[in-house]
Amino acid sequence: MAKTLYKVTFLNAGRIYELYAQRVSSGALWGFTEVAELVFDVHAGVVVDPTEERLRDEFGNTRVLHLPMQSIVRIEEVEKKGASAIRDAATGETVVTPFPMPVKPR
Repeated sequence: MAKTLYKVTFLNAGRIYELYAQRVSSGALWGFTEVAELVFDVHAGVVVDPTEERLRDEFGNTRVLHLPMQSIVRIEEVEKKGASAIRDAATGETVVTPFPMPVKPR
């Protein structure tokens, strides 16, 4: 039997985060939801998703994420993992970190 997979969408610092987790429950801390066993893509190839890497850097060592209930936008039970995302809360556009360019000489 396959493990249940949840897509958790929440608001943090003016951005909307979309993460995947295998466990979501009411927290022991009143007013918080526990999100645990976060799922990230494991890329063995050359193509790397910068958003996935950024989320892995930020939440990779997290055992349990305690999210305030008012910051959660949606929790969905899904069949398979899609693309994780970080979006701007005002526009809904995906936040992309620009590729660093060399500084132009004066």
